[in-house]
Amino acid sequence: MNAKQHKVALVTGAARGIGLATAKKFLAEGWRVALLDINAETLHRAHTEIARPDDTIAIECDVSQPDAVSLALETVANHFGRLDTLVNNAGIAIFKPILDVTYEDWCKVLATNLTGPFLCTQAAAPMMRDAGGGAIVNITSISGLRASTLRTAYGTSKAGLAHLTKQQAAELAALGIRVNAVAPGPVDTAMAKAVHTPEIRADYHDHMPLNRYGLETELAEAIFFLCSDKASYITGQVLCVDGGFDSTGIGLPTLRAEMRNG
Repeated sequence: MNAKQHKVALVTGAARGIGLATAKKFLAEGWRVALLDINAETLHRAHTEIARPDDTIAIECDVSQPDAVSLALETVANHFGRLDTLVNNAGIAIFKPILDVTYEDWCKVLATNLTGPFLCTQAAAPMMRDAGGGAIVNITSISGLRASTLRTAYGTSKAGLAHLTKQQAAELAALGIRVNAVAPGPVDTAMAKAVHTPEIRADYHDHMPLNRYGLETELAEAIFFLCSDKASYITGQVLCVDGGFDSTGIGLPTLRAEMRNG
């Protein structure tokens, strides 16, 4: 078995969506993967469907709980003996008007989306250091870069995670650990398909140069790149994988019409 096959990645929120696509990408590249998620049923179903028992392990864990995170990392250490990459993908969203956001809503979103990556990174970094270094990718969001309605807690948590990424990059470089973030735009996940009406999808399309939602596999490719040796001189960055959403302002529908009619 070559060195590439010996590398180990831990992906949080790995039971579905971007996390599952990312786990599959690492496996396809010859890595071994620890899949972590709070939803035990969905997690174990995904683990069973992957059908790679020698290369994977499923860990039920709430990333907002310090003791649970410590136990999860101990499980990775005991099972694989090393850790080379951490993908902090686990997150939740509570979309409400700002005056309807409760204290409990606020605390729950911040605990999962910001405290979770803080705890997981603290627990993972010593293992990665002992393996000779590694890479961490935090999954933020364009909602952390651009304000929008209903996202007081969610957007703030993701903005905080973007800065935490830079702080982690500055301090963990001495341990040989690179830290970057991927900020997804609209992605065709099961959640998006369930909650985005045709009108909402049209609004997103109107403001994106590529005029479409992204695919989970496209996010996985970007995440894997930042974890790979090909990104060896990249740290402290937030990469928007959003079809150009963050780069543009208003007027795209009008300009498109003019180009078609010109």
